Amino acid sequence: MPPAPIRWVLVRDPSGVRDPQAFLCTDLDATPVEILGWFVSRWSIETTFQESRPHLGVETQRQWSDLAIARTTPALFGLFSLVTLWAADPQSQAAFAPRSAAWYHKREPSFSDAMAAVRRLFWSAPSFSMSRHPPDSVEILTALMERLTEALCYAA
Repeated sequence: MPPAPIRWVLVRDPSGVRDPQAFLCTDLDATPVEILGWFVSRWSIETTFQESRPHLGVETQRQWSDLAIARTTPALFGLFSLVTLWAADPQSQAAFAPRSAAWYHKREPSFSDAMAAVRRLFWSAPSFSMSRHPPDSVEILTALMERLTEALCYAA
């Protein structure tokens, strides 16, 4: 195929702190503002892919056929969307707070925080029991159970 003409947009930092960066586009009629806008709008897509790999296993499925992968990948992205919508709902935001460290304070919850909140919600349901026979049960202090659940929500 013959080479495609490319429109270049060179962005320079007036303070000189950041290196100049070039943005390329094959649409020769696009304005520099449109080209930069398209680049910025990709950020949410890139973040979605980056977060869905470690937390949901996208691109790491272990099915035997391409058809099975074609079925599970949309389901995983659907799960990503549901968790994200739930985390963005003002009524459900009271259910969780972003997990912070002494050296890193977060104001907004990450996807990891949202997934941990969903796990905590499901695991703390009163019907979540592996055994219905009292002789098999072991009493665990509520505070200890909450600490273990909190740790496992982020480790899962």
